[in-house]
Amino acid sequence: MSYGAVPQNNSPYGSSNPGYAESSTGFITPHAATKKKGLSPWIKFGVPVLLAVIIAAVVGGVLGTRKKGGDSSSSSGSGSSADKDASVDSKAPIATATDILAAGVFATATNSKYMIPLYPSATNTALFAAPTVDASSSKAWPKDSFAPANPSPTNVREDRPRLIAPQYKWDALPDLIRNDPYLRKWNDTIIQNATDYAALRPVEYFMDGDSGILDNAREVKMRIKAFGYAYHMTGNTKWGDRAWEELQNAISDSFGPTNNTKWNPGHFLDAAEFSAAFGIAYDWFYPLWTDDQKKTIRDGLIMYGLQHGVDVYAGGTTFGWWTDNITGNWNCVCNGGLTLGALAILGDDTTGVAASLLGSTIDNAKANCAQAVMDDGSWAESPNYWYFGTTGHAEMVSALITATGSDYGLMSTANTNYWRTGDFHMGVFGVTSLFDYGDHGPNKFSTTANSMILYGGLTNHPEFILHQRDRADAAEPWSMFWYDPAVTGAYWTNRKLDYFYDNPRVQWASMRGSWTDDDAVYLGIKAGQNLGHQTHNDLDVGTFVLDALGTRWAGELGSGDYRSPQYFNSQAQEAERWKYYRKATVGQNTLVVNNANQNVNSEPTVKHGSSDTTQGSSTVLTIPKDSTAFWVADISSAYFDASSVKRGARLLNGRRQVLIQDEITATQTVQWRMHTNATVTPEGTSATLKLDGQTLKVTMLDPPSGASFKTMDPVRLPGMPEPLIPDQENPGVTVLAVDLPAGTSTLRVLFNPQWEDMKDADYVTPPNVALDSWTLRSHD
Repeated sequence: MSYGAVPQNNSPYGSSNPGYAESSTGFITPHAATKKKGLSPWIKFGVPVLLAVIIAAVVGGVLGTRKKGGDSSSSSGSGSSADKDASVDSKAPIATATDILAAGVFATATNSKYMIPLYPSATNTALFAAPTVDASSSKAWPKDSFAPANPSPTNVREDRPRLIAPQYKWDALPDLIRNDPYLRKWNDTIIQNATDYAALRPVEYFMDGDSGILDNAREVKMRIKAFGYAYHMTGNTKWGDRAWEELQNAISDSFGPTNNTKWNPGHFLDAAEFSAAFGIAYDWFYPLWTDDQKKTIRDGLIMYGLQHGVDVYAGGTTFGWWTDNITGNWNCVCNGGLTLGALAILGDDTTGVAASLLGSTIDNAKANCAQAVMDDGSWAESPNYWYFGTTGHAEMVSALITATGSDYGLMSTANTNYWRTGDFHMGVFGVTSLFDYGDHGPNKFSTTANSMILYGGLTNHPEFILHQRDRADAAEPWSMFWYDPAVTGAYWTNRKLDYFYDNPRVQWASMRGSWTDDDAVYLGIKAGQNLGHQTHNDLDVGTFVLDALGTRWAGELGSGDYRSPQYFNSQAQEAERWKYYRKATVGQNTLVVNNANQNVNSEPTVKHGSSDTTQGSSTVLTIPKDSTAFWVADISSAYFDASSVKRGARLLNGRRQVLIQDEITATQTVQWRMHTNATVTPEGTSATLKLDGQTLKVTMLDPPSGASFKTMDPVRLPGMPEPLIPDQENPGVTVLAVDLPAGTSTLRVLFNPQWEDMKDADYVTPPNVALDSWTLRSHD
């Protein structure tokens, strides 16, 4: 499996480790496979967005080092000697804009630390034009001849494959690969990934507590996709032999129970993902299988997967709760997996199971899965669970279209705001990584953000395609068939820097200084309700993340240990979930009143404004001094011992400084908290943070009497209830804190990244303006 960009020798191949493990520093690093949940206190890479995903050599081999000191443009993050040599080679060639654009890609490489694309400083109004798809281009896919006038879920195309990658696409792919640098690099990476997977033993059964065998299922699916792709592209039957070995293992007596619960339907995600894997294998290798092999695959698929789905819809199980008003990833993944498995064997299945399922999964997914995207595009669970849900949804949509000729409204009409989730994903993807509030989820394996590529094509939003194609998780088989090589332009051209999402469930803002400068400021901040997130949220009203100077200064701790007792059992005020540090208010970058958790029944209100600065046809953006954005939330409802709590945030001085302002009236003590990986030196009413060779200065303006910065360990405060088991440690994380007494206080905290081109006199000190009076021009 390749991680990040291609090494300097132009090889597109990286390491083959199928997972990320927790390092001694407490950060997730792409070094060793793990069967357990990622337990990082703060995942610095933007993983688990990239947890155990097929990582692409997206722009590999393109010409040398990053535009400034620090991470090598070709480092994969694997810690190899080649990576280290590249990172210190001051004589390595610098990629020029002409070099990069001539190569047909926009990014120079993938940052080895945060796994984000790096862009050269360039203006090219031709290539960096507004996003579009040229349907007349010679690079466009040929038209599918399968177009039934009256599509039916049980009327499938006669030729195979029928799932996601019909034969006409396989036929066209070699020429498209030769003429498109993205397809070419993805192809090379997928083939190498298949080679790496083939050298491994078949996936071993591992029951991971309440998370079941989901990692097993997704890893099998990931391998089957790669083997199937390699078979079609090379014609070598060895890939079928290796896939058969994986399939046989997953239904063998040595793999879990010897009854029909082998795929753990009690945690139905497991059975669904195995069903998808077996469906893909049945369909993509169809010409290779003997009749006996087909029967073996069908029988296993039906017994361990699809029949349980039929039982769920018949109401005869206790594990079909995900069908009833569940608008999160569970519904999408479960219905998606069952649909792929059913479509694959339709016509060969004499039991009627496949046809029965297709009469249930589509309508249920339209009523539930398709509603997971809110009216503003946000995904209610968390930004990381967006990956699981949209992958399941996109696979289901794509398979239905290719196999039957229609999505039956799952994408097109069931939720007319569904397309907005592309904007959500782009907004929540900061300069270094996600604004990753809430739970991160288990290992992702075959889950990526490539749904963006499919959605961009289906909804005529090519900017989604262009955004995803440069990402480190783009190189996996689905992208080869969802990507439209006729897309042109740049995703950032004419795109606003600020986006506000006002649905009461989340209520969050995304404000930045650039879409293409990895040094730019990014501020993500949220309010929202503490309920209604499928038990994947934190008590985190007011929390924020901050990027600047190419690093993340304020970050999220992410998931707790999913095996912790009663972690998912309840969202009630006194639930065990809220006693775990990473889920409690104390574990967030917000205010804690009386050392207590926030009210689960929060109902904040927000207001905001932006100068609507947009980026043009250049990776270089000159920001006007008066360019600004602000966001203010009344978060009083989130606190018990305070009559009024308001938090505001704004970008200042051409988006190079950030102000966080809090106005509090409380009957108990208050603590301002921020979690950071930086080395912190508190100096009274100021503090100096150092991280990755960069410096951030934090200063209180007009500080309340007696207020001063201090550092704390990331642990519960005195008097907080103890969880059922000890909290996870959070090594490498420091809490920057300010204590405030009961009463009325205004705390204004100014963040000044120490830019190389700015002197002390260039920084501004904003006026003291009450939050209720904030406007676009209130701080000029």
